[in-house]
Amino acid sequence: MKEYKGKLKKSDYTKTSIRSYLLQNAFNYTTYQGVSYLNVIFPALKKIYKDDPEKLKEVSKENLEFYNTNPHMLPFITSIQLAMYDNDQDVEDTRNIKMALMGPLAGIGDSIAQFGLAPLFSTIFAGLALDGLGFAPMGFWAVMILSMLIIKLLMGNLGFKLGTSVIDTLSEKISKISESAAIVGVTVISGLAASFVKMNLGLQYSTMVEGKEQIVSLQTIMDKIAPRLLPVVLTGVVYYLIKKKKWSTYKLLILLFAIGIIGSALGLLA
Repeated sequence: MKEYKGKLKKSDYTKTSIRSYLLQNAFNYTTYQGVSYLNVIFPALKKIYKDDPEKLKEVSKENLEFYNTNPHMLPFITSIQLAMYDNDQDVEDTRNIKMALMGPLAGIGDSIAQFGLAPLFSTIFAGLALDGLGFAPMGFWAVMILSMLIIKLLMGNLGFKLGTSVIDTLSEKISKISESAAIVGVTVISGLAASFVKMNLGLQYSTMVEGKEQIVSLQTIMDKIAPRLLPVVLTGVVYYLIKKKKWSTYKLLILLFAIGIIGSALGLLA
């Protein structure tokens, strides 16, 4: 790997990794972890753009958007992102990679912390507690904290090494990597929209088939023509309101509740 000549030192990446403990401090239902994400990386950003206040403002605004990932995996993301900023990579390319890493690392981090280490250590220390060892509860607490700290530092260091080395060798291909990351992100969001957004027509009509009355649902007919069309349309409307009209989460919730309640009352939605 070439010698890293950016404005940030390895210690800056380590400090940012430790600051990931602040990720949930400003959680809200509009940007989720967005405000805290900027808070985590802001000292490093100030060091990178200390001679360019306008660029600092631009990058800071870009990082106030919606974000939601696992706090223990966050240092990997922030290290790669800061390495890109420190090497004057395009802001949009950097954003695409940041957003693409959000979902996959959230799943990995949740699996490790909640379904791996927590059950393992709780089983061990619960057994010790049942045997009458008084230090067991504090032991569980201390081991979990130490484990999470080690994971954060390892992820931050891995992101630093990967970011600084890959940017040196692939600087001309960053835009293609960014485009690929954006495609992955859109694919994941599309899959989530089709799987979790629910919207069904409640309209039905009756018809006679071989002398017997049969109830036909318009939703069934629509699913045969274009499955999951309504959830896709609803997702598109929400995206338009957020992106173009700058609607807040609270306004969207009120709108969606109103559509659901009025649609169900009129029999339009099931």
